[in-house]
Amino acid sequence: MNDLQTQIEEALRGAVVRVLGGDYADADPLIVPAKDPKFGDYQANLAMGLAKKVGRKPRDLAEAIVAELSIGEMFASAEVAGPGFINLKLTGAALDGAIAAMAGDGRLGVSAADPPRRVVIDYSSPNVAKEMHVGHLRSTIIGDAIARVLTHLGQDVVRQNHLGDWGTQFGMLIEYLAESGADRSERGIADLNAFYQQSKKKFDEDADFADRARKRVVALQGGDDQTVALWRSLYDESLKHFAEAYERLGVSLTEEDVRGESAYNDMLPGVVEALAETGQLRESQGAAVVYPEGFTDREGEPMPMIVRKSDGGYLYATTDLAAARFRIEELHADRVVYVTDSRQAQHFAMVFQTLRQTGWAPDRVRLDYVAFGTILGPDRKPFKTRSGGTVKLADVLDEAVQRAAAVIAEKNPDMPEDERQQIAEVVGIGAVKYGDLSNDRIKDYVFDWDRMLALEGNTSPYLQNAYVRVRAIFRKASEQNVAAEAIHAQQPQERVLARHLLQWPRVILSVADSLEPHRLCNYLYELAQYYHRFYEHCPVLKAEDHATRASRLALCELVGRTLKQGLDLLGIGVVERM
Repeated sequence: MNDLQTQIEEALRGAVVRVLGGDYADADPLIVPAKDPKFGDYQANLAMGLAKKVGRKPRDLAEAIVAELSIGEMFASAEVAGPGFINLKLTGAALDGAIAAMAGDGRLGVSAADPPRRVVIDYSSPNVAKEMHVGHLRSTIIGDAIARVLTHLGQDVVRQNHLGDWGTQFGMLIEYLAESGADRSERGIADLNAFYQQSKKKFDEDADFADRARKRVVALQGGDDQTVALWRSLYDESLKHFAEAYERLGVSLTEEDVRGESAYNDMLPGVVEALAETGQLRESQGAAVVYPEGFTDREGEPMPMIVRKSDGGYLYATTDLAAARFRIEELHADRVVYVTDSRQAQHFAMVFQTLRQTGWAPDRVRLDYVAFGTILGPDRKPFKTRSGGTVKLADVLDEAVQRAAAVIAEKNPDMPEDERQQIAEVVGIGAVKYGDLSNDRIKDYVFDWDRMLALEGNTSPYLQNAYVRVRAIFRKASEQNVAAEAIHAQQPQERVLARHLLQWPRVILSVADSLEPHRLCNYLYELAQYYHRFYEHCPVLKAEDHATRASRLALCELVGRTLKQGLDLLGIGVVERM
């Protein structure tokens, strides 16, 4: 990366070397944007950290570093403040040149990976024969945002939708369908939900049915034609339902990305055999287990991870090990990312450790567990319907669009109905997605309609409205025959806005490394805030001269492009008016 901040860091390191010598050529300048523009554009805190190492007072060291900086080309001024902070103000030429480079780049300064790395991302993973509910929202949209960011960076991203499509529950459901004749009628996903509940009740209450259901599992695993045909009908109907949900959510998963638990069924015996060959397999009470290093139970004893039960059955751990081997050995992954509920943290930690100690995941492969918290209702308990049931994802999206339409109707009552509905779909669903993504993913959050759909605050409608304001300026500029030209950021609000725009490439890299979409949300929210302050204090089309009008219009254009790109990376659309 050779952005403006990198150039500033290199200049500071050069000054440090001239003061302290070459041993400090890798010193971290610790640059942060200045909070108050009257003190400059950036603040460097490197003297605070270096002073203790070299036995000098921080302020004295800061003054020595400032004395070695070249004032005039990059820096208009460099001043020491407080106990040893260095306040830096850029020259107009340095700031304008950097923002011009960003504006002239179709990628807004974000370099594509060269060479790209293959990243396999496991996300969404709903269960076949069950309707998607609000609990599926987080993995789906967090994973998709991560996939979009990494793809934008030029990485070779492989999406994997690890469906729950195998196991005892399918024997139970297939046996119920076969016996009741329900398989001969047209059915949708809601019917499958009902059939599942009925079959589960019968499984729990009827021992003979439970025995037949277990035999169905054996028949399914053995490839029995009737059983497989019934399973396939469940599978196909579920895929149709998932595709509809993904399309409405604006999620990039397709049927080609589906690789469920069933895909690894034939590999499971080989996983256990391979564990034995690596010397990792042990027996515990008749079960085959591995002992991932570093895991102990409450008594301090090594904690086993079961890979084959005493009755010969396999577990999620076995399937996850098979999937990981497939992704590393067959898909040639350099990085594997799992996006799941934080309650699975220990499970994946044990799986990852097993992959390491068997050598199946060599050091060159990065393994990431992207944990997320729970969606809570107003009572701060897991989000449920009033009757205590699960909240269907389709119902959440329908209500989001209805509420967004009401907000838009109040804001713009003369808008035609069809246009209002189109905009409401974008705004409503965007509000639900952003309301989730803007939270630190590891934390639980309260699902709050009023907050999500607010036109003020850190919300999607606020960002979309900022984009609308940009587009409105351009419609007026077209009428007045004013065109965007070179940017010259002179007023404090212009400089703060330009400086924030220049942080864009670093934010994208930060999200790609941390896998935390809320960092992108925070950046976009601050961008919208800075833009609104600029809009209030710096007239664009009514500026005092043509050069200023054209410059500010170009700055608006760059803000609009960045907002649109950022929201797109979150899987959220923009509208021309609201």
